[in-house]
Amino acid sequence: MIPGSRRIGPVRYSVLGPTRAHTADGTPVALGGARLRALLTVLALRAGRTVPAAVLVDEVWDGEPPADGAGALQALVGRLRRALGREAVVSAPGGYRLAAGPDAVDAHRFERLAGEGVRRLDAGDPARAAELLDEALGLWQGPALADLPDRAVEAARWDARRLDARRARLGAALALGEASSALPELAALCEAHPLDEPLQALRIRALRDAGRSAEALLAYETVRRDLATRLGADPSPALRALHAELLSPGPDAAPAPAPAPVPDAPPAP
Repeated sequence: MIPGSRRIGPVRYSVLGPTRAHTADGTPVALGGARLRALLTVLALRAGRTVPAAVLVDEVWDGEPPADGAGALQALVGRLRRALGREAVVSAPGGYRLAAGPDAVDAHRFERLAGEGVRRLDAGDPARAAELLDEALGLWQGPALADLPDRAVEAARWDARRLDARRARLGAALALGEASSALPELAALCEAHPLDEPLQALRIRALRDAGRSAEALLAYETVRRDLATRLGADPSPALRALHAELLSPGPDAAPAPAPAPVPDAPPAP
């Protein structure tokens, strides 16, 4: 063990929000400055794989490396080892590797859980799908890769994966008969993503399942108009089929609620 380093046991890493490290019992590990957190972010995204030194220098210093990039990186790796333990960051030919399995990093656990949740939903098990997707989405603690200097492109990919998981979770909610409780989140997401047809279809289905067919038809018309105005396109076949269902509900459609009975008039005096 190098002087000043310590052994702290298995560590878990979080990058779906601020970059953090904590021990198996949940104790936070002090990481230090912004560049140290950026270095850990890059390594954690590729946990278990060697990251070339040139890639690390470029991403940590955002394309503006110091004159001695290799030396500065080596010093930064030394600081990270003092925080995490020398065994946590392994020197490898041409670069460095975070000695951790994918499940030690929240981003990779998110992908595994979300993928399994979608598979369970497709297999007709919405209850288990909801559990897995809730666990996956619960890993997010803020904007992805918040401590990466140039995060825009990579973070956008993770944000898209998160939206996919939220869409699947809402689909599970509808399959479980929870349309009314899903509507507020669907309304907010549809406002933020007005051209996302699968998401809009979920909201229209939720309105229908909640007994609000008139609002569902209005929502379809709004989507149709937005697609025509912004993209010069018609709704997808799936969305048009949903519209046809709204116009011609099948025999299994829920009947409209009966009107409240009118109380009998009081007898004349």
